[in-house]
Amino acid sequence: MRIAYHTLGCKVNQYDTEAMRELLETAGYESVPFQENAEIYLINTCTVTGTGDQKSMKLARKIRREHPESLLILCGCLAQKQGAALLEETGADLILGTQNRNRIVDLVQQLRKERKPICAVAPLGTEAGFEPLRISRVSEHTRATVKIQEGCNNHCTYCIIPSVRGPIRSRSLEDLRAEILRLRDTGFTEIVLTGIHLASYGKEWEGGQPRLADAIRVVHKVEGIRRIRLGSLEPVIATEEFCNVLREMPKVCPQFHLALQSGSDTVLARMGRRYRTAEYLTAVQRLRDAFPHAALTTDILTGFPGETEAEYSETRAFIEKIGFARIHVFPYSPREGTPAARMPGQLSRTVKEARARELISLGNQVARKYLETWIGRQSILLPEEKSHGCWEGYTPEYIRVSLPPEAEVRCGNPVPVLLTGLTGKGMNGELLGQI
Repeated sequence: MRIAYHTLGCKVNQYDTEAMRELLETAGYESVPFQENAEIYLINTCTVTGTGDQKSMKLARKIRREHPESLLILCGCLAQKQGAALLEETGADLILGTQNRNRIVDLVQQLRKERKPICAVAPLGTEAGFEPLRISRVSEHTRATVKIQEGCNNHCTYCIIPSVRGPIRSRSLEDLRAEILRLRDTGFTEIVLTGIHLASYGKEWEGGQPRLADAIRVVHKVEGIRRIRLGSLEPVIATEEFCNVLREMPKVCPQFHLALQSGSDTVLARMGRRYRTAEYLTAVQRLRDAFPHAALTTDILTGFPGETEAEYSETRAFIEKIGFARIHVFPYSPREGTPAARMPGQLSRTVKEARARELISLGNQVARKYLETWIGRQSILLPEEKSHGCWEGYTPEYIRVSLPPEAEVRCGNPVPVLLTGLTGKGMNGELLGQI
């Protein structure tokens, strides 16, 4: 029986989908591209923004309309939030939230046997612990994303994630090492550690140990793993001690996604963020002291309730001051049940979208400036795939580099390169030899 998968949202969702795919394939189900005909369609939904809701619902209804005889499974954050209501709203056959994904095979078997809609959304809590999902292969060529943390306790005023992902739970170091070994043996050389709130890794355990640095160290010790990337981090984690620990692990890539959301202290206060711009700047300086040419990326949420022109201008100025390598911009969208949705001063969609467009343009400008600093400098490229006859891949700083057609390299084998100029997607490079 064929199953087609589609994932919306973050890298954590991507990991969860891959884990369910592997469980179903082991049980004998055949995976096919989402565009093909299948007996079962599985959509991993997102609800972090209004756009995530819309995309999830639109896709679910499209599948039900175009494939009325197929079974439709909805899982993920929107499924957790809406629960059984999605059975009627989308015509889905199985609703599975952000727990019980390790039961996917049994639930599909039950669905096929009984042909009755199932809502398997479970309450969220720490008593369940970190859900034991596993992967040993992914669709990418050299890079594997590994989830080590689930949930968030911060409750920022705009964010619905704590209510659909639950409190923090962390993966054991022993389980993490076992998965890294499986991925290494499959041929992966780069690991991306991710979580809903990665900086909270281990905080729920007695004594708050081990912590994120210990998890990174476990991966670093595995022979055959060449690179380690970190998912989104809170700036408060970038203490001198943490930065020094990372500097002592050469496999850690100097690319850090530090969530900002706003460059205005008054907006950060209304958001319920646990830092201000001065603390953020200190975190940036510490990371750049440890990794002088690090690529720093971030998220910006613009149009927050009450955001004045002056506050918006503070965000623009702060983005330019930091000099990010890339920014992701989102216009604020109210999430039902969050304090921000009830705040006065809700801005119009026109204003929010106009500010988002301006910040996206600014982000493109600062990203180009960052790339320009690399012209004439050397880095290490991990070739991943061929595009139009040219090998392409990423440097440790996550700069996409294209080599000339005559360059002879092998997928997953790092090579030194000279970065020579900018392209529409990244940079051109020249092969300098072999490692």
